[in-house]
Amino acid sequence: MIEHQKKQADEQGRAGNDSDGQGKVPVGSKQVVSDEHVEMGMEDEVIAKSMNCGDGSAVNMISSRIFLPIPPPRASFVRVIARTFHDRVIAPSLLAADFSKVAEETTRAIEAGADWLHLDVMDGHFVDNISFGPAIIQAIHESNDIFLDVHLMISRPDHYLPRFIAAGADCVTVHVEAEHDVLETLERIREAGCLAGLALNPATPFEEVIPFLGKIDLLLCMTVVPGFGGQSFMDSVMPKVAAAAAYRKEKGLAYHIEVDGGIGATTATLSYAAGANVMVAGSTTFGAKDMAAAITAIREA
Repeated sequence: MIEHQKKQADEQGRAGNDSDGQGKVPVGSKQVVSDEHVEMGMEDEVIAKSMNCGDGSAVNMISSRIFLPIPPPRASFVRVIARTFHDRVIAPSLLAADFSKVAEETTRAIEAGADWLHLDVMDGHFVDNISFGPAIIQAIHESNDIFLDVHLMISRPDHYLPRFIAAGADCVTVHVEAEHDVLETLERIREAGCLAGLALNPATPFEEVIPFLGKIDLLLCMTVVPGFGGQSFMDSVMPKVAAAAAYRKEKGLAYHIEVDGGIGATTATLSYAAGANVMVAGSTTFGAKDMAAAITAIREA
């Protein structure tokens, strides 16, 4: 699958960042890919039976799979000061928060100095854990004002993408290892007015993401095996981070490099030195007695 996607990316060019976000499929249209093994959800079944988009226009059925419509681009999707890869960005992970008071925990992170809020979505298939879905993201979006960094650890990010965009995601990161057309998914994210992120697991070679680096705003290098919080930091991933930073400089690109897993002040030092600028931290932020001090320590590491 990855080899096929590399070929597709080669055909479309490996030029620098595609800042205008132009893609093949109009925003808000029904988008279709072949997949005989995907089970439709209830919403998809209704759409398939009605054969229309809900506004009187017909669905162009060219295969067995139908995507829900992507919402129109938001006029202003970044609700905080925009950051560049030159800035250090601290993104506490909600996975380590108290789920009985999500809105309050988000407010606590904001008041402690968080730049972004990292939201790990797990489906129990791509990773061996289940976390939360669009409803939680929408609740945070409607109750607080912070950049929502949504990490989709799910098997079919292309299928669920419109729901997370509608819920209020600002950046959507998908995995190169997941079962989807990576290039098309990245284009759809940008068409919707969000930042596009691409993640790779510790065991995945850096070379697997190279064909897509001109189409992303963020590269997430997992520093633990994804699925559960509280794991130990894998310093063996640092050469991959350094390679991503070197490639970015060589090609004149501008994507963030994010690390996620086992991040604290000590491991943040190693990550910054390798070239990362976005630190996802769960247990060391939400689990700290003084969250503000913990965030400051990671930022100044």
